[in-house]
Amino acid sequence: MQIIETDADIREGLAHLRACDQRLVPIIDLVGAIPLRRHQPGFHGLCDIVISQQLSVASADAILARTVRGLGALTPSAVLAADEPALRACGLSGPKLRTLRALAEAVRTGALPIETLHTMPIDQAASALVAVKGIGPWTAEIYLMFYAGHADVFAPGDLALQEAIRLAFGLDQRPSTRDLALMAQQWSPWRAVAARLLWAYYRIVKAREGVTG
Repeated sequence: MQIIETDADIREGLAHLRACDQRLVPIIDLVGAIPLRRHQPGFHGLCDIVISQQLSVASADAILARTVRGLGALTPSAVLAADEPALRACGLSGPKLRTLRALAEAVRTGALPIETLHTMPIDQAASALVAVKGIGPWTAEIYLMFYAGHADVFAPGDLALQEAIRLAFGLDQRPSTRDLALMAQQWSPWRAVAARLLWAYYRIVKAREGVTG
């Protein structure tokens, strides 16, 4: 089981992608170096992903900071001890509040072994995550990719990845989640590097559109 820890791991993954899929070669050449984007695993990181969904970076960072200040620390016990008005005052929506509570309870009871997810097989770790009410496949995949560091994780339901593939491969429409998952199989065991590559490509394309549009 490959874990991404350093920039050298990213380079190894890119070398594999360059060799296994010629369609990715011009993307790799265009993008150049790809950020590691590796974060400390644990409850705090998973909460960060939940809080950040469908928000701008600035808004998500502000809500996360208020939540940490309000609770004293973003831990399962602190989340479970806080009342709903206190959590809502931090800027958390009802669904996100309920998801954080469900996560905290799952960690407290041991149903979600948050500290050892990075040592578990990917399918087993993903199943443990999505078993928590409010956690979907995308959240699980992002956590396993950037926090647990698994190298062979992809997020086929991510709209930016779908659009990146449409643009890069000259498709008439975005691939479906199922079709993109099937396409990504050829990039194994470095699918998480392919995802990083495609996100970087998407940002470059969108930046160019901003300049020329």
